[in-house]
Amino acid sequence: MTALVDYVRSGEPDLTNRQMALLLVVYLKPGPHTVRGLARALNVSKPVVTRALNRLGALGYLRRQRDDTDKRNIFVARTTEGAEFLEEFGHFLGDAEQPAARRNAA
Repeated sequence: MTALVDYVRSGEPDLTNRQMALLLVVYLKPGPHTVRGLARALNVSKPVVTRALNRLGALGYLRRQRDDTDKRNIFVARTTEGAEFLEEFGHFLGDAEQPAARRNAA
């Protein structure tokens, strides 16, 4: 619980579950990623993915990139800012696990 409070107080942006799920899919699964493919992976509509992508793009965590071979296709690409956010978020999760691991060992 302390890790969650620390995260809330950290000043990091608040992301919805869908935004976080989208971010994790893009960073944890090999690409290339498209809006259609992400909608299928998350079992949501394309407009839902587009709204989440708009927010994550505004934060600099993901970016749209046009396919050089077929200009109609748009790929969703990772960014340095997104990787740094997830790394920091992982530290909060790791901090949350440590006390639980100590309690279970006792």
